[in-house]
Amino acid sequence: MNLVKIKDIFTSPDIDKNILIGGWVRAFRAKKFIELNDGSTIKNIQCVILDSSIDEKIIKKISIGCSIKVKGNLVKSIGKGQNFEIQISSIEILGESDPDKYPIQPKKHSFEFLREQAHLRIRTSTFSSVMRIRSKLAFGIHEFFNKKDFNYINTPIITSNDAEGAGEMFKVTTLSDDQIDTKGTDYSKDFFGKKTSLTVSGQLEAETYALGLGNVYTFGPTFRAENSNTSRHASEFWMIEPEMAFYDLNDNMDLAESFLKNILQFILDNCSEDLAFLDQRLLKEESQKPKNERSEFTLIEKIKFTIDNEFVRLSYSEAFEILRNSNYNKKKKFKYLLDEWGCDFQSEHERFLVEKHFKSPVIIYDYPSKIKAFYMRLNDDGKTVRAMDVLFPGIGEIIGGSQREERLDVLEKRINEMDIDEKELWWYLDLRRYGTVPHSGFGLGFERIVMFCTGMQNIRDVIPYPRTPKNASF
Repeated sequence: MNLVKIKDIFTSPDIDKNILIGGWVRAFRAKKFIELNDGSTIKNIQCVILDSSIDEKIIKKISIGCSIKVKGNLVKSIGKGQNFEIQISSIEILGESDPDKYPIQPKKHSFEFLREQAHLRIRTSTFSSVMRIRSKLAFGIHEFFNKKDFNYINTPIITSNDAEGAGEMFKVTTLSDDQIDTKGTDYSKDFFGKKTSLTVSGQLEAETYALGLGNVYTFGPTFRAENSNTSRHASEFWMIEPEMAFYDLNDNMDLAESFLKNILQFILDNCSEDLAFLDQRLLKEESQKPKNERSEFTLIEKIKFTIDNEFVRLSYSEAFEILRNSNYNKKKKFKYLLDEWGCDFQSEHERFLVEKHFKSPVIIYDYPSKIKAFYMRLNDDGKTVRAMDVLFPGIGEIIGGSQREERLDVLEKRINEMDIDEKELWWYLDLRRYGTVPHSGFGLGFERIVMFCTGMQNIRDVIPYPRTPKNASF
């Protein structure tokens, strides 16, 4: 007899049929009622031990956290809380569990505690829902680009270039400690013969393929050695980075809006049970906050709000004037007050525009060049670049992108102004020497969109094994 997934039982219950299921015990009551979950759905199925039907020695081994196989008859339930249950004819203990030592007890655990049990937290309802949504999101992203006829490419994880120009990279080396000199290490003796690091972005390499294949995207791990312990930063995270030949900034904004709405609708269509559970979890959490700190949206309302509204588009200068003249700025309600044009917007400013002023997702474009990367196309004013950020409710920036600088002379000048080693980017400059075209792209931090779709407040809780400063466990 083949194993049946619990999800399939709830989707299409075949009453009065013998079935075989496997799973982990979530609860065991009165030595009779077993709540079993196999990870395929948030729902547990109740399995009932009939009087004298199962050996007492086996019953004594059943406890929270143990794994079992259950064979029995699926019948309509007369008890409350379930429409059907399994009347057990046989039980096989696959893996025992010590109920006194098993960390995941049937009670509320703090997320901080569960991070210390990252190998077991997936057995909780919250984390199983989050990770199922994460999986569906990944599939929806690939499906979107596949339907748009984009080519999926894999860019290097080990690289010799710093795409962001920030220098916060993890070094990759085979040199021994005594070969590394703080005054000047001889990297010619290293494995690759030069200084290499873990990538912070696959964008530059993706551009090379866009200027040959047309439209491409990457979806892979990226790394940043930023000593930040905020709820939004991790040292290892995943990025989706499309690059499109012959796209200007308007094309880029159109694609970003379509992309986000499409994958959010995909989650609504395919993760209704997990979303409903997380929606209720978030409602309970919000009810414990002071009224003035509660979110204006439930989780599902926030997702629908983003899908149903046209994204407002305005320039950085227009956004700056709105923020500078707002009551929040004048009455010093912002933590970071706005005074001079050219400053970088903080999350509180971005959320004000989305949640208070426009009550819609927002795209800001034409940012000051001094706060953006060297590869963004310089505007005719010489002060701003063709950059764009997409802002979401509850989170602020969700996507950052730009039209790339396709003019060789302008790009070389920008590289020199930002003190970047031009020799390391000879191949990138070649793209402007041989058949250059206008092109654009953007980046979406995968964990950011998972946080948005699940209502989780910390990036450490939307990736299986978070990597943060002083934390590389598991």
